Amino acid sequence: MQPKSENEPNVMAPKASCEAFPDVSVVRQRTLKNEVSCTGVSLHSGHDVTLTLKPAEANSGIVFNRTDIDVRIPARWDYVVDTRMCTVLGNEDGVTVGTVEHLMAALAGCGIDNAEIELDGSEVPIMDGSSEPFVYLIECAGVIEQQAARRVIRVHKEVEVALGDSAVSLKPGDCLDLHVEIEFDSKAVQRQALSVGLMNGSFRKELSRARTFGFLHEVEQLRAAGLAKGGSLDNAIVVSGDDILNEGGLRFEDEFVRHKMLDAIGDLYLAGAPIIGRFNGARCGHAANNALLRALFADKSAW
Repeated sequence: MQPKSENEPNVMAPKASCEAFPDVSVVRQRTLKNEVSCTGVSLHSGHDVTLTLKPAEANSGIVFNRTDIDVRIPARWDYVVDTRMCTVLGNEDGVTVGTVEHLMAALAGCGIDNAEIELDGSEVPIMDGSSEPFVYLIECAGVIEQQAARRVIRVHKEVEVALGDSAVSLKPGDCLDLHVEIEFDSKAVQRQALSVGLMNGSFRKELSRARTFGFLHEVEQLRAAGLAKGGSLDNAIVVSGDDILNEGGLRFEDEFVRHKMLDAIGDLYLAGAPIIGRFNGARCGHAANNALLRALFADKSAW
């Protein structure tokens, strides 16, 4: 396993009333009340995977447990080993857990600090391509407070990263505020922009149902490369030219940018604690999001 990061987040109570951060003097860590399981197909391998969310001790964070090979991998930015098609965590022995971002977003949106995530395969099941099924699982399990104070990461100065066409930044703020912009040639997507503050249940209402998306020609290329074997119209929005192929259409008029914001929330939760700051992402993706966390933690004066 990789050594523990020296960049551990500070322990403090947030000053603003944000989602999962009630306006009280001490905010407690939270975990699941009961364990809960589901089974679904993995996006790239096409294999069925069983996932179990379990309570965990205070200060243990989010940890993935590959029960098929008995290997544990912390859900942290410094364990990210691949960001090409999804966010993939791995250890020095080459053991990986992929497609973690939608589940991580649900855990962030529901204010879960500590949880053990058991998987009997190498990918988190894609479910319907959004975070909503994972939010439902968390609600079924229930949530309890723990005695330890919540740890948060407060951004003290701006950090910026440019990576290819992507530009992302973090600035000081009072809670996690996000602004995301995307632009594609397809008339089905075009340019979309969205600003959301993670407060008052906004993740559950505004973002959790937004599904992942792809373009038909890209799907065909992925399958030719042995990927996206589990992808279908049941778990992704598929765009062909200027048309959306899904029979039911979109869940939101701007579902594409909402999903990009959902992805960013999941990737940012790999910081190891909630971030208090303003995120701005232009054409952001998993690679840029992880590069931003690496830049943040490389400068101890920035947080």
